[in-house]
Amino acid sequence: MLLPHVQSFNASVSAKRLSDVGRALGADIKGSTDEEGAQAAIAAIRSLAHDVEIPAGLRELGAKLQDIPLLATNALKDACGLTNPRRADQRQIEEIFRNAF
Repeated sequence: MLLPHVQSFNASVSAKRLSDVGRALGADIKGSTDEEGAQAAIAAIRSLAHDVEIPAGLRELGAKLQDIPLLATNALKDACGLTNPRRADQRQIEEIFRNAF
């Protein structure tokens, strides 16, 4: 559910990698720039998530907007953040969660 939002955040520093992901997911990116390929990858991720019935937003899981600061604080503690291609601070993570509503 969060993956397309996180990849949108990461696209500015990992467009080439995301373009490769798009190609692997079957997106037609021939002749596209890396940035266009990254956007195609994000669209393919959204499509796959829909196809496998991943909820479209946090609201569907019962989250509330007032939960965002706590969710972001907990996300900052997650070891996965260490391998993310772009570092995020509290405010940026809160924005990712807002986008996922």
